[in-house]
Formats: sequence, C-alpha cells, structure tokens
Amino acid sequence: MSENDTMSRLQAALSGVKVQPVEGARDATFVVEGDLCAAAAWLRDEAGFDYLSNVTGVDRGEGFEVVYHLYSTGRGGGPLVLKVCGSWEQPEVPSLVEVWPSAELQEREVYDLLGIRFAGHPDLRRILLWEGFPGHPLRKSFENKTVAHAEMRATMTSEEVPDAEN
Repeated sequence: MSENDTMSRLQAALSGVKVQPVEGARDATFVVEGDLCAAAAWLRDEAGFDYLSNVTGVDRGEGFEVVYHLYSTGRGGGPLVLKVCGSWEQPEVPSLVEVWPSAELQEREVYDLLGIRFAGHPDLRRILLWEGFPGHPLRKSFENKTVAHAEMRATMTSEEVPDAEN
C-alpha cells in the first residue's frame, strides 16, 4: 500500500483530520490539520508507522512548521513525512510523546531552538541552552546579543566581535 493510499484511509477514518499532499517533495509528504494526536495514533496502530526518527521545526518567516519523519519497521521503505503548520502568534502544537516516546527529547530541542511549545509534553524545558537564555536562536527574528569569550576575542577583529578592543 502506498503512502497516498494510507493517507486516504486516514482521512476517511478520522473526520477531525484534514490531509493535503505536498507536491514536488522528495519523500511522501503531507500537511496535517486537525487532531494531530489522533492522526499519529492511527498511523502507528493501523498503518504500522511504529518508528518516529525525526522531529524538527522550520521558521518560515510568517509562521512555522513542525516536521515528523515516520517509518514502518515491518514494511521497510522510505519515510512518511508529516508537516504541521502554525503561526508565531501562538507557536504551539500537540506533543506526540504519548504516541512515539522518541519524540520527547526532539520536541524539547525544537522548543529550545525555535520556541515552539508542545502541549502535553511531560518535561518541556530547554535541552541545549541554559534556562534564561535570551530567545530562541533558530528563529529568523533572533538577534545574537551575546558577547564573545576572551578566547575568541584574541583571534577576531573588532568588526567580528561587538565591543572588541583590538
């Protein structure tokens, strides 16, 4: 069964989910709107997508995407890619940790670097940067206001380091 067939079955099974294919994508890619948790559980339980290999976030300027790469270890083959789109006015999507526990640390990374919250996540806190770090460095709107360490200053010119005394 193809990924297109799988997504058609998903759409028919779950009235609260809308699925749109992404044309021209290298892998089978679909934008999902509606009940993401129900769609994820259906894909795991009914379609055999038992492995979530990657969760990442993308800043698209006006909005964001969270991208999930799913695999079926029983069937093999390439990934099924799901995209969830949102607005920076409310940067939040449901957590999928209950469906795929491998999402736990990856959702924390997306939160840390892009500031996208995952509703229902069991431990949503920074994972790479320290608490209190100003902002989310992978957002296009992020302004790096950090000051270079002394070790860096010795090898950089004043144009490269703010407030450097070279």
